[in-house]
Amino acid sequence: MIEKKEEKEIAINLRKQGKTYSEILAVVPVAKSTLALWLHPVHLAKKQKQRITQKRLESSQRGGDSKRKQRIDKQNKIVLKSKSEILGISEKELFLIGVALYWAEGAKEKEYRAGSPFEFSNMDPKMIQIIIVWLLKVCKIDKNMLIFNIFLHENHKERIEEVRKFWSKVTGFSIENFSTVYWKKDKLKTKRKNVSDKYHGLLKIKVRTSSDLVRKVAGWSEGIFEKIINN
Repeated sequence: MIEKKEEKEIAINLRKQGKTYSEILAVVPVAKSTLALWLHPVHLAKKQKQRITQKRLESSQRGGDSKRKQRIDKQNKIVLKSKSEILGISEKELFLIGVALYWAEGAKEKEYRAGSPFEFSNMDPKMIQIIIVWLLKVCKIDKNMLIFNIFLHENHKERIEEVRKFWSKVTGFSIENFSTVYWKKDKLKTKRKNVSDKYHGLLKIKVRTSSDLVRKVAGWSEGIFEKIINN
């Protein structure tokens, strides 16, 4: 009983110093329920309460950081493993990938707008790179046939040169090819996430005199659909 009494006194003194339960249990190894019973009548000054609150916040932050790291580590492992499963891309596979990308993201010819040109728009630089490779290598389109338009929110006007250089580097085309910019109006209040320096707008790729290419893609897309659904 004497030992327990001494432990209780130590625990109470530590609590009055603003120590948290975890810090006290590291010194006084008793059941948490026992500690709670001992400390229940202890009244703390504002300074001690603030310290305990701060310690709890720090502990919560450490817990959040640990979970975040675990999630990122797991995510990286999955991505690396999945990446290793792609052993190579044949020309036939690249052909199908390009058709599928345009099917999803490209402009389609409308009955009321015959002769529509090839237009592919996206914010993802990797997707842009793939469609350019597809156009040049698979469709044998001459580089001089490509036209680039940038669509950028107007609150990024001061970054236009940076944005032009970004898309020039992504595509491998001279910066002179990115002179046409269309400004998108911004709302005063927005929930958009693309407001940081990592935002480079949307790039539209157009191909001159390409209505027949658009029709070919439509046929290829339909062929893919029929082969998948009818098999």
